[in-house]
Amino acid sequence: MTTIENVLAARVVQAVKECYGATLAEKDVQLQETRKEFTGDWTVVVFPFTRYSGKSPEATAQELGDYLQQHIAEVEAYNVIKGFLNIVISSTYWIDVLNVVARDTRYGYARERSGRRYMIEYSSPNTNKPLHLGHIRNNLLGWSVSEIQRANGHDVIMVNLVNDRGIHICKSMIAWQKFADGATPERVGKKGDHFVGDYYVRFDKEYKAQVDDRINRGIPEEEAREQAPILLEAREMLRRWEAGDPETIALWRRMNDWVLAGFEETYRLMGVSFDKIYFESETYKKGRDLVLKGLADGVLYRKESGSVWADLTGDGLDHKLLLRDDGTSVYMTQDIGTAYDRFNEFDIDEEIYVVGNEQNYHFQVLSLICKKLGFAWAERIRHLSYGMVELPQGRMKSREGTVVDADDLIAEMINTARATSRELGKLDGYSEEEAEEVYRKVALGALKYFILKVDPKKTMMFNPSESIDFNGNTGPFIQYTYARIRSVERKAGEIGCTARPADPLTPLTGKEREIVKLIARLPAVVAEAGANYSPALLANYAYDLAKEFNQFYHDYPILKEEAEAIRNTRLLLATQCGVAIRNAAGMLGIEMPERM
Repeated sequence: MTTIENVLAARVVQAVKECYGATLAEKDVQLQETRKEFTGDWTVVVFPFTRYSGKSPEATAQELGDYLQQHIAEVEAYNVIKGFLNIVISSTYWIDVLNVVARDTRYGYARERSGRRYMIEYSSPNTNKPLHLGHIRNNLLGWSVSEIQRANGHDVIMVNLVNDRGIHICKSMIAWQKFADGATPERVGKKGDHFVGDYYVRFDKEYKAQVDDRINRGIPEEEAREQAPILLEAREMLRRWEAGDPETIALWRRMNDWVLAGFEETYRLMGVSFDKIYFESETYKKGRDLVLKGLADGVLYRKESGSVWADLTGDGLDHKLLLRDDGTSVYMTQDIGTAYDRFNEFDIDEEIYVVGNEQNYHFQVLSLICKKLGFAWAERIRHLSYGMVELPQGRMKSREGTVVDADDLIAEMINTARATSRELGKLDGYSEEEAEEVYRKVALGALKYFILKVDPKKTMMFNPSESIDFNGNTGPFIQYTYARIRSVERKAGEIGCTARPADPLTPLTGKEREIVKLIARLPAVVAEAGANYSPALLANYAYDLAKEFNQFYHDYPILKEEAEAIRNTRLLLATQCGVAIRNAAGMLGIEMPERM
C-alpha cells in the first residue's frame, strides 16, 4: 500500500472508534481505487460500519468523510455515492509524490537487498533440435521472472539444465551417420541446432517408413514399432554411449557442440543469459546414491526385478520408479540429485523450475520424494507451471518438423517490423544501420510483450501479425509512447527547458492526477509481480501507463503551455512517465528505442 492508503486506513479506524466507539484493525478497512466514472482517488466501503453507527450507509459515509477531511491534510474533498465514500486527495500531495519519484534514479527497483536468494531454472532444451516457440515462452518467462525478483532486492541465480543424453539424442546421431554423408553445419551453411534437428526429423520419417513396411508384411503393429531396425540401432547406440564407447562419445560431443553453438546464438538474439549451465550427461547419476540411501533407510522399496520405487499412495498419488531394473537412473532420480547439490552449494531460499504445465505431476512428486528422504529444503521447491503456446493452425510437433523455430520466428518478426515501419514512414531520415537496430528492438519488443502480457498459467495463442501492431495492447505501442516522450524531452532541451521539481501549488487536471497515481503504483506492481511470479502484471501496467499518457498528450499541451509552472510540471510528468515505462518494460527484457 502507498503512504496515503496507510494514512487513510489508520484514520478510518480512528474515526470509527471516536464516532461510534468500535475498535477495528486496519485490515477491516476496505479501500479501493475510485472507479473512473466517479470523482475521487480512493474509495472507502462504508457498509461494514453501519452496524456500529446504527445509521444509513449515506449518513455514516458523510460523518466519516467529515472526520477524514478535518484530520488528514491531504484530503481535499469527498463525495458519497450510496454506501461508498470517495476521497479526493489534494494536488499538493500528488505533486509531492511526483517530486519524490523524480529523485529516485532507479525507480521501481528495491533500494535495499532482501537477503533472500532464488535459483531459477529455465530453458532446459534438448540437444537434438533447435529452440522453438514453446522455448521462447519458457526463456522469456524465466528471464523476466529472474529480473523481477532482482528488482525486488533478491539475489538470483539463473541456471539452465541442458538435456544432452538419452534415446532422443541418439536418434539424431544415427540419422546423421546413415544419411549425412559426412555433412557438417559449416559445409552446408546452416546453424548447428537446425542442422541436427533436420536429422531428428529424418529419423522419424525413416522410422515410420520402416514400421509401415513391416506392418504391410504382416507383422503386428506393436512388434513393428518396437523392432524397427533404425530404432534398434538408436537403442544400441545409447547402450554404447552409457558404456563409454570412445567412438560414440566423440560423435555425441561433436553433434552436441554444433547444437550448443546454435543455442548460444539464439539466446543472444533473445537477450537471455544464465549464471550457470548444467548438463544432464554430468548430473544424471548423482541422485542414485541418495535413492539407494533412501532404500536402505526403508523410505523406498525394491521390486523383485531389482527396480527401486517410491510408494506415494498415502499421499494420493501412485508408485514412482526411481531406478530401473539394471540400476540406471530416470529423470526423477536426476532431479533429486541436482536439487540436492544446488541447495547445498548455493544455500538458496527457493528453487523455481520454469517448466510447462504438462510436468505438474513430475514436480509434485519431486518435492514429495525429497521430503520423504528427509531434506528440509523439499518444501522450498517451486514449479512455475505455464501454459502451452499454440498457433492458429494448432499445436507443434518436433518429430514431424512442424514446429515454429525460434530463429525463424524472430527473423519473421524483424521483417514484419521493417515492413510496417517503412509503410508508416516512422524511420524516415535514419541511416540503414540505425533503422535496422530499431527494427530489431521493435520486433523483439513485440514478441516479448505478446508472450509476457498473458498470465503464465494460461495457454496462449500466438499470432505474429497481431503482436507487431503499433496500436492497441502491444509492445510497439509502448515503445512508440516512450519514443514520443523522449521526443518531447529533446524539443524541450532545444528551447532551453529542463524539468525541475514541480511547484506544490500547481493545479493538476484529472488526467494528470491519474498519471501520477499510475507512476506511483510501479513499486507495488513490481512487488506483486514478484510474489506471483507473473510478468503479465508488469506488462499490463506498462500498457495502462502508456495509454494514459497518450490520452494526456492528445488533450493537453506540454511545451506550448503558457503558464511556466504548469509547463514545468507537465514536462516532469512526461519524463517520469517515460522512466516508469522504461523500467517496467526493462524487467520484461524489452528495449526502448530513443526515436521511432
